Amino acid sequence: MGIKFLEVIKPFCSVLPEIAKPQRKIQFREKVLWTAITLFIFLVCCQIPLFGIMSSDSADPFYWIRVILASNRGTLMELGISPIVTSGLIMQLLAGAKIIEVGDTPKDRALFNGAQKLFGMVITVGQAIVYVMTGMYGDPAEIGAGVCLLIIIQLFVAGLIVLLLDELLQKGYGLGSGISLFIATNICETIVWKAFSPATVNTGRGTEFEGAIIALFHLVATKPDKVRALREAFYRQNLPNLMNLLATILVFAIVIYFQVNKFCKYLQVGSNILIFIFLNEISI
Repeated sequence: MGIKFLEVIKPFCSVLPEIAKPQRKIQFREKVLWTAITLFIFLVCCQIPLFGIMSSDSADPFYWIRVILASNRGTLMELGISPIVTSGLIMQLLAGAKIIEVGDTPKDRALFNGAQKLFGMVITVGQAIVYVMTGMYGDPAEIGAGVCLLIIIQLFVAGLIVLLLDELLQKGYGLGSGISLFIATNICETIVWKAFSPATVNTGRGTEFEGAIIALFHLVATKPDKVRALREAFYRQNLPNLMNLLATILVFAIVIYFQVNKFCKYLQVGSNILIFIFLNEISI
């Protein structure tokens, strides 16, 4: 049954866009360059707003998971890595449950990867349709069928770009995996913006800077009571503060410590030793 399934999708896999494997060893400097290009494309897509949307200022139901999905609302990266993660998870579960059989030959692995990519594209289209039809970008009746189709096409093309960028790194052209890289990039971008944002917000206490570090210097320079100014910079509500930034740095330090020290568990099975290394992005 599993082999039949892979054979059924074989004609579709042959027409899918694919990144060719490198014919030579990629030097480290080239990997750094390709990784930088990948990140640049991803960050540009994170800043390009979707054309045709009426409003993206309503309540965001995915606000708390956008960090781990590397998505940015109202932009080409609206879906982020969710199609990749979802398709990979489902295909791995199907293969692990023996619902589909995947052999160890390069042909079977190529078919499986092609099926995963095809499924990711289908999920991208499905998510785009659901986002548009549920009114995330405005009432579909007011937007019009043509604009709705245009938004779906934009999300699909952006999702395809993410799939190809991830495949580019997996084929050995870059450093690391696309999923980890996109998540880390999205988090770092958010941290830098929340720390150094020059945007101003009109609060009940007056106009303040959004960035926590810029707000620190602004409050100390403008407030006559320096102790109160420091207290506001560290503990102010509804805006990024220094305690948020310090807590983030502490979490980063703890994660890096555990990652570098590689906490392992050894299990003796006969004459073989199995090593389990924890602390990875598998939970995502």
